[in-house]
Amino acid sequence: MYNVAVLASTRGTNFQSLIDAKNAGVIRDNVAIRCLITNKSDCGAIEKAKSAGIPSHFVDPTGRTREQFDTEAINILEEYDIDLIVLGGYMRIISAPMVSKYRNRIINIHPSLLPKFGGGMNMDVHKAVIDAGEKESGMTIHLIDENVDTGPIVLQKKCVVDPSDTPETLRDKVQMLEKEWYPKVVQMFADGKVKIKGRKVTIS
Repeated sequence: MYNVAVLASTRGTNFQSLIDAKNAGVIRDNVAIRCLITNKSDCGAIEKAKSAGIPSHFVDPTGRTREQFDTEAINILEEYDIDLIVLGGYMRIISAPMVSKYRNRIINIHPSLLPKFGGGMNMDVHKAVIDAGEKESGMTIHLIDENVDTGPIVLQKKCVVDPSDTPETLRDKVQMLEKEWYPKVVQMFADGKVKIKGRKVTIS
């Protein structure tokens, strides 16, 4: 069994897409979504985990360094023998020790075509894309490294930015891509189709 953990801080939109994909068979029987870890006690993903029967763990960041927080998170991950960590609206920077321990096994989704508009979050990214006059945007699934939004790219999918688009309508387009492709990439990892050599990622 290929064990997946989700780290989330917000509404849990991408987490729900993984749950839905699992129920629909897009994520197949060789993959188990074993747990949710969150740094927010009121994170919307917690209720989604409860509804799906997935254990959730709140790790309180108060008074802790990034490394101390991640040490507790790692202890939880080890309990579940996690193979892949999926970040879904996770509003924390992963510490170097966690990156090192789970090298090439932590993936994130970013709502732009990296490296363009890296470092931003949520609606700020979509507004920046429109303000820059970009003709296309999309989403990037990438590996996590020691810096923000600089890890090797696993997959990118594009959408058109129409003249009438607002940050909200562009967000909706990008989220449709995320909902389709994040679960598929998780399954690709489980099936051994993602090959990583240095900073080069290929999908067979």
